[in-house]
Amino acid sequence: MKQQMGMGLVKVGAALAIVLLFVIIHLIAPTFLPELFTLLASGDIPTTVEYIRSFGDGALLFAFLLTLFTNALGFPPAVIFSTANVILFGIIPGILLSCVAETIGVTIAFLLMRFYFREAAEKVIAKSAFLSRVDHYSGSRGFIIMLIGRMVPYLPSALLNAVGALSSIRLREYMLASFVGKFPSTGIEAIIGHDLVMRQEDNTRLIVVILLAGILIYAAIRYEKRVMKAAGLPQETEKKE
Repeated sequence: MKQQMGMGLVKVGAALAIVLLFVIIHLIAPTFLPELFTLLASGDIPTTVEYIRSFGDGALLFAFLLTLFTNALGFPPAVIFSTANVILFGIIPGILLSCVAETIGVTIAFLLMRFYFREAAEKVIAKSAFLSRVDHYSGSRGFIIMLIGRMVPYLPSALLNAVGALSSIRLREYMLASFVGKFPSTGIEAIIGHDLVMRQEDNTRLIVVILLAGILIYAAIRYEKRVMKAAGLPQETEKKE
């Protein structure tokens, strides 16, 4: 009982620390958070590009922190910022910056969600033989599941963060799978977004990348069906009789 109360106090303290951080930022720069949340809510890529560019020499650092923050928050879609990054800094530097910042962001989200919700999830899992089997599967196959998930373009990052945090995947495997898996998905999303926003005259690269995205999504679905069937778990795509 004392241990549970102690953990509860730690969780409350951590939540208050996060709130305090936002209060301090607001006191230092009162207009910053309202501007930032207005930008996030708009989802406008050209506006995002101009906003980041307005920071001048600090634009690179701000873009990194903004990408990190939005991935930790899970809103809005990361493609907005990966696209803005490649427009501002070039294809390769922009993708690299986005992948590193996104990986740190989703790791923060993973740690927070696991800290607050994994204990409750374990209690629910313990009551179900099926959920226990799924949880064991997520631990033993967690790396490859997360890797495939991160490789799929346009799959909501917040969903994968939650799935990872509530599963028994280890932190190291989660981080590595997220970092490696984000290169193809972030690259595809950023290039498609870049070419659409910049309205490239030659659409060859855009068509090739869209086809590659389709192949990755199809391959991921087929792989998920195959491994879950091998593990004896029901598949989402399986039709009910």
